[in-house]
Amino acid sequence: MDAAQQSAQVRDKAMRNTSVVGALVNIVLTVAKIIFGIIGQSHALIADGIHSLADVSTDVMVWFAAKYSNLPADKKHPYGHARIETAFTVALGIVLIITAVGIVLDSAQRLINPSTLLHPTPLVLWVAAFSIIANEWLYHYTMRVARKFKSSLLTANAWHHRSDAVSSIVVLIGVGGSLMGFPYLDALAALGVAFMIGKIGWDQSVSSVRELIDTGMEPKTAAALQRIIENVDGVRGVHMMRSRRMGGSYLVDVHIVVDGYLSVSEGHRIAEYVRLKLIDTHENISNALIHIDPEDDSLADLSAHLPLRREVLTDLAKVWVNDIDAFDINKATLHYLEGKVHVDLVLTCGLENTAELAERLEQNAAVLNYIGQVRVFKEKEGAA
Repeated sequence: MDAAQQSAQVRDKAMRNTSVVGALVNIVLTVAKIIFGIIGQSHALIADGIHSLADVSTDVMVWFAAKYSNLPADKKHPYGHARIETAFTVALGIVLIITAVGIVLDSAQRLINPSTLLHPTPLVLWVAAFSIIANEWLYHYTMRVARKFKSSLLTANAWHHRSDAVSSIVVLIGVGGSLMGFPYLDALAALGVAFMIGKIGWDQSVSSVRELIDTGMEPKTAAALQRIIENVDGVRGVHMMRSRRMGGSYLVDVHIVVDGYLSVSEGHRIAEYVRLKLIDTHENISNALIHIDPEDDSLADLSAHLPLRREVLTDLAKVWVNDIDAFDINKATLHYLEGKVHVDLVLTCGLENTAELAERLEQNAAVLNYIGQVRVFKEKEGAA
């Protein structure tokens, strides 16, 4: 088992354990709030109990999402399964929005018909206080794990716990007001809880949908990454930078311009350096794809119409038939720059004047309108 698989297993276990703890606490809170809400005649506490029940459902979602989103990449999912977590987050947000709408409709009905308003008892205050403490603890516990494993789903769930704590504070205020002779405050508190639930659901759904449609990172972050790349030795330009979120991290691809006469290996070395630099610089970048360009092709690819190597060498063999043999032509290095094919030849050591030969070869190749500069180099004696 490699390090990536071990890391995924650890992440899976931590997320599932967190969801189990959250579910157990929220089951206790749901039962307590609904039962004591009925006994204590508090519509706000009952609504808060429904909120806790919604949190139980989200904990179950987290458990299933953790099980499947941390699976390793396969042939059908070459980028992994992280977006299963994102899809569950959208579903979680929708559940919360529906819950909020239901509470709003019920509270509005009670406000329109004062005879249906409940009259809370002091018992409700103790249940609300217990809920605040329990949910605030759950928030910090879940958020700690979310930050450690960079999980957007756990972050969303942590905020659900925090929203439940805040909603219990609203219940506390509303019930306190009702006990002081303002019966409408309990129903208004229920409305406040509903709006908080709805906002959390909306924010999480929108954020996750943006990820599913490949929304890129913030422009300021992208600009900062571009400056980092531009400062790498050997990079002459940066263009066509794109990013997309995958679970808790970003995938980045970018084109960098290097000297067109560099060797393939040196160009690859620069690209790999840039890739690792991006990953090391930004904790939320899991991987980067670096495309090497010998010139800026963001507006137009000037070499798109040029023939490939076999056709080029066949054409050159015809026009240079009286100057060099086919074996030497096959060792040519081709450079596709500025809409032309520039040719470098390394010939045997018997040559006396490489500059003169290069000039003659370039003149003879003029009939091929796609051939640019021709350079000839003398092979060192003893070279293999």
